[in-house]
Amino acid sequence: MADPERGNQTSIMGFILLGFGNFHKLQILLFLLFLVIYVVTMAGNTAIVVLVVADQHLHTPMYFFLGNLSCLEACYTSAILPRMLASLLSGDKTISFGGCLIQFDIVGSLLCTECCLLSAMSYDRYLAICKPLHYAARMTSGFSLQLAVGSWLSGFAAGTTAACWVSQLTFCGPNEIDHFFCDYTPFIKLSCTDTSRMVLVLFLNSCIFVTLPFLLTLTSYMCIISAILRIPSSTGRQKAFSTCSSHLIVVTVFYGTLIIVYMLPDTTALRDLNKVFSIFYTVLTPMVNPLIYSLRNKEVKEAMRKALSKTVTFANNFVGIYCKLQ
Repeated sequence: MADPERGNQTSIMGFILLGFGNFHKLQILLFLLFLVIYVVTMAGNTAIVVLVVADQHLHTPMYFFLGNLSCLEACYTSAILPRMLASLLSGDKTISFGGCLIQFDIVGSLLCTECCLLSAMSYDRYLAICKPLHYAARMTSGFSLQLAVGSWLSGFAAGTTAACWVSQLTFCGPNEIDHFFCDYTPFIKLSCTDTSRMVLVLFLNSCIFVTLPFLLTLTSYMCIISAILRIPSSTGRQKAFSTCSSHLIVVTVFYGTLIIVYMLPDTTALRDLNKVFSIFYTVLTPMVNPLIYSLRNKEVKEAMRKALSKTVTFANNFVGIYCKLQ
């Protein structure tokens, strides 16, 4: 990875993730806070995936996409938080070049995948509300599977392509990344070689896997809201809106923070603010998604109630058998 045009300069072998370096006295408190967030995120998203797989009533395209989203959120959080927790606990902020590149690849791939999945979910809601008579014929199990698989494959193809381009860059110092993970802007800024091609690749990826899905999602919800407003009864409007309001909240928070982080100018004054907003789409959104869907969805709450009831019954039977054996 040496750059012959730079003489005897050699590439650095690792980076220092500064994270929340200005809060040394709060390291333990931040560790406990993010540990709780990670546990809640994993428990909530895992519960959604298990419910969608186990409950026959949730074997529909809507919940199939929800299960995929929860699986993605669990992977997304696991790509960032464990490394950050280890850093907060030990104080070791170093990360190898390979480790940083892998994190960059995984986070970027999952980000692109989530944009595609949210677009597919919005299209599913569009068909259900705007074209209810054609919904069953168009959104078949095979078609929903194709949309989900296509989202995962295209997302990882985009993220891995970008990571391959980054691997060709030379990093010869400084090696401090002013972020809590290997994000695009602070990572690329450390390169001492020409990054114009890399910027072009990321721009194309952003147009195809972020802007286009966002426009498709926006168009779907404009049609959905227009259709809901044409429903004569207030009860009908409320019922129709309740089926997509959860997804609308998720989309608003996700794309809102993405736009703030990646579209506002990269200035010193906004750098710390960008880190805060990055927490929203990388940490907080994966945690609240299961809560939003479970608290605002009757089918999910009913499936969860049944699962808890079966768990309690199984535990009581196990304890009863154990007591008899004693």
